[in-house]
Amino acid sequence: MKNLIRLWFFLICSQAIAQNNMLVFQSDFGLKDGAVAAMKGVALNVSPDLKLYDLTHEIPAYNIWEGAYRLVQTAPYWPKGTVFVSVVDPGVGTNRTSVVLLTQSGHYFVTPDNGTLTLVAEQLGIQEVREIDEVTNRRKNSGASYTFHGRDVYAYTAARLASKLITMDQVGPKLTNKVISLHYQKPLYTDGKVTGTIPILDIQYGNVWTNIDQPTFNHLGAKLGDPIRVIITNNSKKVYEGTVTYVNTFGDVKEGVNVGYFNSLLHFSLGINMASFSEKYKVYSGNEWRIVISK
Repeated sequence: MKNLIRLWFFLICSQAIAQNNMLVFQSDFGLKDGAVAAMKGVALNVSPDLKLYDLTHEIPAYNIWEGAYRLVQTAPYWPKGTVFVSVVDPGVGTNRTSVVLLTQSGHYFVTPDNGTLTLVAEQLGIQEVREIDEVTNRRKNSGASYTFHGRDVYAYTAARLASKLITMDQVGPKLTNKVISLHYQKPLYTDGKVTGTIPILDIQYGNVWTNIDQPTFNHLGAKLGDPIRVIITNNSKKVYEGTVTYVNTFGDVKEGVNVGYFNSLLHFSLGINMASFSEKYKVYSGNEWRIVISK
């Protein structure tokens, strides 16, 4: 009996701290119209005590991959129990599945299961996945709308979850611990070269972020100050070939010098001190962009 009481107390306490009243929004809506404000209005009608935040609403239209990347770039720095809504949904209104993912890190993600969860599932781990039951977890009298599930399904469900009006069990039926994953090339070291992709840009400054992590890079045996040979292709067409100086940070070189460095996520990146590498060399991002580096 004592063991049952302890178990009951643990489950109650775990549920009490699971969600933390924080709700973070991401979308490809932009801020030119009222779509983002409509989602927040729905959330506050569920509970005015919610704390609402924005991750970004500047994901390029329909770019599921970038949505996936921005989630994993950001979510680990938020407290456990935070609920994220991500709406990059070119299949809105179709039979794609709407889900809530609870990661092993204790974060919730409310989104269409269209590849958006690729990286958080991989890096934060899957604790549980549930399909959203729209009979109970859909904004009242919204069934006639097929093109704004961000407002009618995702913001509404996320708000109910974040405010503890529902538990994970009440989201809907439990699914297998799998999500739709986008294919991408992982970094690889062979024959004295490291191959990777350019998943994203550091947009504000034009730096080029790769998916090459430190352990893979370290196979090169490069030291700070060494020149690093770089070849970048787009759909197998060479776009850039040259050398960059391996540094800790931009101020280690003069203005205008090309550098290779590790960004805040500890992935190898390319930049120019006080200028845009992307703009100067017309290098952009996506799975079709490949990079090979060597000494």
